[in-house]
Amino acid sequence: MSVDDSKNNVFTLKEWAKEDKPREKLMALGKKKLSNAELIAILLGSGSKGESAVSLAKRILNSANNDLNELRNHGISELSRFKGMGEAKAITLIAAMELGYRLINSNSQQKENVVRNSQDIFDYIAPLVIDLKHEEFWAIYLNIRNKIIGKKLIAKGGSTETSVDIREVFSEGLTLGANSVAVVHNHPSGSLNPSKQDINLTQRLLEAGKILRINLIEHLIIGILPDGSPSYYSFFDEGNVII
Repeated sequence: MSVDDSKNNVFTLKEWAKEDKPREKLMALGKKKLSNAELIAILLGSGSKGESAVSLAKRILNSANNDLNELRNHGISELSRFKGMGEAKAITLIAAMELGYRLINSNSQQKENVVRNSQDIFDYIAPLVIDLKHEEFWAIYLNIRNKIIGKKLIAKGGSTETSVDIREVFSEGLTLGANSVAVVHNHPSGSLNPSKQDINLTQRLLEAGKILRINLIEHLIIGILPDGSPSYYSFFDEGNVII
């Protein structure tokens, strides 16, 4: 069993430089102003001799390509290899990340699942695709009151693209008696920029929906930003559709 290094030869929060105190920054500016490394540093509490907790947190994030989802898959042994970690800190970090993941899933399950905007769609479907290393294309079906009545995985592809059958998108909608449909796909690369194929597909779905009277109300691209935060691109919010 390894020994937690936090008890010997460490810099405590009180000893850090003013600009390197995430707790104080959180109290002064609020939680949203902190970087992922600063939030992790608060969990760690201390670094090691010659290194602050913020610097240690940056090294840990870098080992996971600054991807929080990849970091969430790190176990105790992997995290304990870092000088200044130890099992106690590793367990604290793992527990905190698991709580965050469960919160996302809990919010998705407890919502009434009435779609009012693009954020509602993102919150509903993100837990299913945000961790994936391959592309998936999902359709979400809504009734006349914009309540979600079903969803379906339409296609699964590689790390860069997937092929979508428009007929399958709307056949499920007709079966459910849907009034409208929203579609979502993920970009494992993290880039939220729509490709020409994405734009063309969106336009074709719009046209097919008009004919079948199942209106396309949204198309989201979901990905992880360089800072590790989940985000999305909305074709409708950005006006990248011809209605």
